[in-house]
Amino acid sequence: MTSFPDESIDYRTHPEAYRIGRGETGVLTVEPYKSEILPHWRFKTPEDAEASAAAILELYEAYKSSGDFVGMDMARKFLQMGYTRSRRYARHRSGRKYDDDGRELPEDPDPQKARSAEVFKAAWDRVREDGEYQQRKQAHQRLVAKSRKK
Repeated sequence: MTSFPDESIDYRTHPEAYRIGRGETGVLTVEPYKSEILPHWRFKTPEDAEASAAAILELYEAYKSSGDFVGMDMARKFLQMGYTRSRRYARHRSGRKYDDDGRELPEDPDPQKARSAEVFKAAWDRVREDGEYQQRKQAHQRLVAKSRKK
């Protein structure tokens, strides 16, 4: 059995091989979605975050319109990653939470990144609360369970 995600799989062609996973699992390896979404993913400034979240939501809607749950979920993961990375830099400007000895560094807040995090959080919540996303997520979980029985 191969591990997930398997970079040799085209998950658009083989959606049954896609495992939703926890959090951001597979966000930088699941193709072709990574290549489609990653160029739009930016959080350096709130303006970058707004443009990024809007572009990713647009991709989400396109995936939804074409019945592509894997694309929908990958868009959700990129929005979640925008939030988590922005929060990390909002608390620690360097992006490092721990020093070389493993001790937590003092917080050095960056209000710009905090605003970027708010932008991504709103977009991420919008996707997670989408009733169609929830229905397709359940249907995908049934598809995966069925494919495992074979």
